[in-house]
Amino acid sequence: MSKRWKILIIGKVWVEPNSSAAGSRMLKLINMLQNSGAEIIFVSTAAPSSFSVSLSQFNIKTHTILLNDVSFDTFLQSVNPNIVIFDRFMTEEQFGWRVRSILPETLQVLDTEDLHFLRDARQEAVKSNRYFKLDDCYSEMAKREIASILRSDVSLIISKFEMNLLLEQFKIPSSKLFYLPILFDKLPKSIPSFEERKDFVFIGNFLHEPNWDAVRELRKYWTRIKNALPETQLQIYGAYPSQKVFQLHSHKDGFLINGRAESAKEVISKARVLLAPLRFGAGLKGKLLEAMSWGTPSITTSIGSEGVIDKGENWAGIVQDDWNEISSDWISLYQNEANWKSAQDTGNSILQNGFMQNDFEGVFIEKITYLLEHLHQNRNENFLGEVLQHHTLQSTKYLSKWIEEKNKV
Repeated sequence: MSKRWKILIIGKVWVEPNSSAAGSRMLKLINMLQNSGAEIIFVSTAAPSSFSVSLSQFNIKTHTILLNDVSFDTFLQSVNPNIVIFDRFMTEEQFGWRVRSILPETLQVLDTEDLHFLRDARQEAVKSNRYFKLDDCYSEMAKREIASILRSDVSLIISKFEMNLLLEQFKIPSSKLFYLPILFDKLPKSIPSFEERKDFVFIGNFLHEPNWDAVRELRKYWTRIKNALPETQLQIYGAYPSQKVFQLHSHKDGFLINGRAESAKEVISKARVLLAPLRFGAGLKGKLLEAMSWGTPSITTSIGSEGVIDKGENWAGIVQDDWNEISSDWISLYQNEANWKSAQDTGNSILQNGFMQNDFEGVFIEKITYLLEHLHQNRNENFLGEVLQHHTLQSTKYLSKWIEEKNKV
């Protein structure tokens, strides 16, 4: 069945697998679809950067599209895809109504990446210096994002925590959701040993606000860590660092801002421990899963471990929300090879038991196949989504048409 699929992916940005976990995950999603025989066309309104991967090397056709422009309608008719995948809910808002209007029989899939309203609500709580509560989620962004989920035929959810939040708190029908985390097709057979590694590392795209906040947190706590382990340095890597990021650099303190990493694998696998004091965020934290894949234990927060382990389960290192105390466990994780190796083994077990591509690929393709074969039944059973589609087609359509006309002037 899938050999006849033609899939159009509308990206919020062009794919940058070396800049963010979202970019790596998109390539993995494309890989699974191509393994089933599907043809992929990737488009975006964004301008490619010098760090965007050349998708043609993966046999993917590309095209730049315009927002609020009838040229997209013509392009969509010429491609005539069986499936359209929207990269994040904002893309569905912009183009979903056009797809439904022009190709009503096309399956519409939303790849959420993470729940933006959850991340934003947690960020607001941090800014207000208070604890996050679920009531914070009932925001304007939540209305937009959940409306997008309901309009789509299925939404890909990256985290079990977010699955439960949508099912239990927002009463989204389970048929509208599919759990698809960050996946690994294989794990490396050979990784640097304990003796071959040194220092702490942090890595993260600085355009992503939780990462910038985490680096500022690290600057606050680093002196305590350095005092406990004076021989160590903290190597900080990340795409798109601004001048304010580089201002935190201190060679004297061993707090080193290195900018973009040419190879995330190399810098993480050379470090003995990864630090990630994440105070807000959503989805899965790619840096922490990648650290597990390369055998690097980590020290993080409950936000960092969310969606990877359940409360009370073992982490590949240490989960601690209050970093004011640099405990003996921290020192032991860095200095004691047996404890370090135990954390490494835990990380390997976490990935083997919950994040391997072979365990998800077949079920994912079966889900897409079923939805294509039962498109009208699925839509009728979730009539609220059809109501939202109807009103979106009316309101968003005419706003977009007005912008089109305005742009002609």
